[in-house]
Formats: sequence, structure tokens, C-alpha cells
Amino acid sequence: MATTSQDAVWGASSAAGERLIEVRDVHKYYELGETRVHALRGISVEIARGEFVAVMGASGSGKSTFMNIIGCLDKPSSGQYWLEGIDTSTLSKRELAGIRNQKIGFVFQGFNLLSRTTALENAELPTMYANIPKEERPKRAQEALEMVGLGDRIHHYPSQLSGGQQQRVAIARALVNRPQILLADEPTGNLDSRTSVEVMEILQGLNAERGLSIVLVTHEQDIAQYAKRNIVFRDGKINKDHLVTNRLNAAEVLRTMPTIED
Repeated sequence: MATTSQDAVWGASSAAGERLIEVRDVHKYYELGETRVHALRGISVEIARGEFVAVMGASGSGKSTFMNIIGCLDKPSSGQYWLEGIDTSTLSKRELAGIRNQKIGFVFQGFNLLSRTTALENAELPTMYANIPKEERPKRAQEALEMVGLGDRIHHYPSQLSGGQQQRVAIARALVNRPQILLADEPTGNLDSRTSVEVMEILQGLNAERGLSIVLVTHEQDIAQYAKRNIVFRDGKINKDHLVTNRLNAAEVLRTMPTIED
């Protein structure tokens, strides 16, 4: 079968199953006044290309600190973090910004959309900071919106979209630069039950059909059941790390749920 432009979005630069993330003996300290907080206590973990991992834990367990480090938003106090074989612990702020822009897509609980710009313009935003020709930017944004089922909403403003549709725009924005990994921090936190499952259906599809690696932070056990693997943090350490048994299929769950009328 011929490869279309969308099929090639995450062209197989490396084989699925290859090590994507490697964290070795990472510690993270924060100074809060006279108090020193030991947020991560010697974390070591590997995540392979093509995995779908849910990171869980109570508030203060270290999961958000871990996400900030693997997203190159923060550096370890000690230890090392390799992303695609690059030791990020040694990189400058400028180099880390380049990695965030080229290799990582971010989705947050708050949609963080610009209210006065359309879905297409919101999705296009990251391309302005990447080495992407100006004429290609709207094309990429439209392709990303079509991937998340919003091909018919590209000219709508956030105020004209439901919460679930706004989160889809946010996912499209995260995909537009064709990242190697998608980091999603509580992406269903502001959504109702059915819309949450719809978002998980999109993420499962991106992982299964396009091989996109996904790390999802969530405090909801039912949401974690859509991932392939769960990593549970407690007191700055990994308490559990296991494959998900009885994994939920979002498409099947949706078929059993009542439709919410607009």
C-alpha cells in the first residue's frame, strides 16, 4: 500500500521497541525557603519506542517532576536522562528547547488555546518556531486536525467548540511538528466521562496505527487502564511498574456508553 503524507508523519526512523527514554538514578531536589524537598529519589526506568505508558501516583509522589524531566522542561539534580540516545542532562537551555520543539508534543489538562484564533491557527502555532516552510504550515495543521477528527472544524474558534473538541485541537497542536513522543498531563481532567473515553480512543489510535510513543500522567485508574503499561510513583520512587492486564479498548467502551446530546 502506498504511503500517504499522513501515514509518513512518524516515518520509521527507528524500529518499534527500541529504547526511546532511559532514566538512570535520577534525583531531583527543590529548595523551598529553608526546606529542601527531595522530589525524585534515584529513579531508573526505560520506555521503548511505541509504548503507551500511564504514570500514576498521589499528589507529591513525584510523577509531575518526572514528566517535567522527560519533557526537557527541567533537569535532574543528579543522574542522567537519555532521549533517543541523547544525554539531555548535559544540554543547554537552547538545546533543550530545540528538543522540545522537534521531538516532544505536549498535551495538558487545560487546553491552552488562543481564543481569538481558529482551530487551524491554534494547531499551526508550533510550526512557527520550527524549521518548517511557511507554505507547509497550514497543510500540516489541517492534517493534524483531520487525524483527531476535526477536519470539518478547522475554521471554528475555541468558543464554538465543545471541551472535547478543544482538547482535540490541543492534541493536533502537539502532533503538528511530528514528534517522537507525546506527553499528556491529565488530558481528561476537565472532561466528562464519555468525552474522556473519546480522547483515549484518539490516543490509542495514534499509538496503534502510527506507532506514536505516549506517556500519560493521570490520577484516574480507569484512564490508566487504556495504556499498555502503568508506572506508579510513591514518595519520589517507582512503587510499581507493570503491564496492564484486561486493557480497555476505548472504541469498544464507547459503543456501550450513551451518546451525550449537544
